[in-house]
Amino acid sequence: MANVCIVDDKEIIRESLTEALTREEHRVRGFKDPVEAVREMRSQSVDLVITDLRMPKMDGIALMKELRQAGVEVPMIMMTAYASVPTAVEAMKLGAYDYIQKPFSAEEICILVERALQHGALRRENEALRESLRDADRAKSLVGSSAVFAEVRDKIERMANSNATVLIQGESGTGKELVARAIHQASPRADRPLLCLNCPALSSQLLESELFGHERGAFTGADRLRKGRFELADGGTLLLDEISEMDLPLQAKLLRVLQEGQFERVGASVTRNVDVRVVATTNRELARWVREGRFREDLYFRLSVLPLMLPPLRERCEDIPELAAYFLDRIVRQDGRTRKTFDDQALEIMATYSWPGNVRELENICQRASVLATENVIEADIIRPWLSAGSTQDEAADAGPATLRPGHLLEDMERNLIERTLVRFNGHRAKTAKALGIGIRTLGMKLKKWREEARQAG
Repeated sequence: MANVCIVDDKEIIRESLTEALTREEHRVRGFKDPVEAVREMRSQSVDLVITDLRMPKMDGIALMKELRQAGVEVPMIMMTAYASVPTAVEAMKLGAYDYIQKPFSAEEICILVERALQHGALRRENEALRESLRDADRAKSLVGSSAVFAEVRDKIERMANSNATVLIQGESGTGKELVARAIHQASPRADRPLLCLNCPALSSQLLESELFGHERGAFTGADRLRKGRFELADGGTLLLDEISEMDLPLQAKLLRVLQEGQFERVGASVTRNVDVRVVATTNRELARWVREGRFREDLYFRLSVLPLMLPPLRERCEDIPELAAYFLDRIVRQDGRTRKTFDDQALEIMATYSWPGNVRELENICQRASVLATENVIEADIIRPWLSAGSTQDEAADAGPATLRPGHLLEDMERNLIERTLVRFNGHRAKTAKALGIGIRTLGMKLKKWREEARQAG
């Protein structure tokens, strides 16, 4: 059973088509006015449109363009008289599925409708399959046999069978997005879309538009209707990456969708219902942000129905040899390079390194070694300089009490921490500010103050 819309200014055509397709157990709606048809189809589920090519106000090609602009991507069948067959062919070049020449029998139109519906279903299945294959490949990156990571795998499997929201927390580079994709891939929603949205990458206005969509003219630059991620992910999963960076007013709107499954596009008054599972990630301690008033408590509880904390790489060092082998093998597959391995001493060094960048940093080291090492066995001396910017776990433990012992001025402790973090990120201010949880402007002001103090002291 499919939802079919018929657009024709002649009542007898609409009635005869409705009767024929209803007998085939389709749900049929007829429209005399193409403008009204576009307005209705923008907010209703449609599987197929059958339209006359020549109509007052708006012809079939204009109707097709309006629907495409409105985001209604469904097969369209054009009805045409003999004299307008060339125009119907042109419509097919623009994206129509097929045309049928008047007069036609009920049997002819029913056969064409079934073909068009099968075509639409096949196209959706192909899109879902391509995305599924991409997700399956990403899910293979969840490498590790340690006890701590085995527990993560077990939670992923149990969470996948639920529709509840998931909150994945962990340091940058621990694989939060990969885990989110693995949850979707193992869920009953695997054949439906998985859409991702990086919250810090957009301003508040653009983020709202990306989430909920907008109507044409809703704001400056909104020159066409746009569907949001919630609408596009209907039936599937929406990954909100680094959700802690979302502004408080937008958090309230997100809470409504999670509670009621309803939203409005920006600039619209029509309420839309969606069935979307939300998986959120953050590298912040959200419970602390709630206490500080930087994140809504009600949204925090709504998101963390199923909480998952990812361990940093330093807490599962026994996985490093397996991860390193996986990354080196993947480089061979992607770049066609000669297969390389780390020697035992190199693996031992990596096992004692603190890995501030976690699995992402290990992947970068593997890629660098694969390119720059001249021998197939990568020795410790090759990678040791690349790890010198950070400290090993033992060195970090030794440095802690010395640099943060009781009696130090808070300002001295703050300066020591900032300077060590700058070294960790090779002087990269944006990464340092993000790791410390402060603004880059604040960081710059502190560094400028210390430079001036040093200059005056000298």
